[in-house]
Amino acid sequence: MITLTDNAVAAVKTALSRASEPAEGFRVMVEAGGCAGFKYSMGLESVSREGDAIIETDGVKMFVDAGSQPHVAGTTVDFVTGLESSGFVFDNPNARGKCDCGKSFS
Repeated sequence: MITLTDNAVAAVKTALSRASEPAEGFRVMVEAGGCAGFKYSMGLESVSREGDAIIETDGVKMFVDAGSQPHVAGTTVDFVTGLESSGFVFDNPNARGKCDCGKSFS
């Protein structure tokens, strides 16, 4: 459903190790909003919820709720570091378009 690059796995592992409270993995969600209609939301998560898809890559668990699953199927998540900004980048084959910042899609 979702593929994590080595850079994304390393970034999530770092976030999990620095979390103030124990977390089992992280959640990827798609919500209405953003410049293009939908936006990605991510956060650390302590447990899975009913209906979640659980994807494990290199010991990192990712939870995707049932409503978000069709929007992110086939997506690759990378973590890039640049001079002006760093963050997760989504390569989503389901997106018909995206905003210039890359944080939302249609």
